[in-house]
Amino acid sequence: MVESKGNENLMAAASYLLGFVTGIIFLLIEKQSRFVRFHAMQSTILFGGIFVVNLALGFIPILGWLVGLLLSLAAFVLWIVLMWKAFQGEMYKVPYVGAIAEKQLAKMG
Repeated sequence: MVESKGNENLMAAASYLLGFVTGIIFLLIEKQSRFVRFHAMQSTILFGGIFVVNLALGFIPILGWLVGLLLSLAAFVLWIVLMWKAFQGEMYKVPYVGAIAEKQLAKMG
C-alpha cells in the first residue's frame, strides 16, 4: 500500500491523528510498512490506555478530574510530538509503550 517514503511518513503521522481510532484503522489497512504499523500500534496502545485511565479518573470527584486534566494536557503535548516525529520519519519509541508495541507487532507477524 505504501508508495513512497514521504507517503509512509504521512501515514505514520496520521495514525496518531484521532488517537487509538486512527491507530486501529492503520493497523487494519496497512500490511507492508513496518514503520507505519509500529506507529499505528504505539498510537493504539498509548492513547487507548490514556482514554481508559481518563475514563476511570472521571469517576473520582475533584482529585480525579484534576489528575485527568493534567493527563489530558500531557497527552496533547505527546500527541503533537509523536505526529511530528513520525512525519519526520523517526521511529520514536515512547518509553515502555514502544517496547509493548514492538512485541505486539512481532506476535502479529
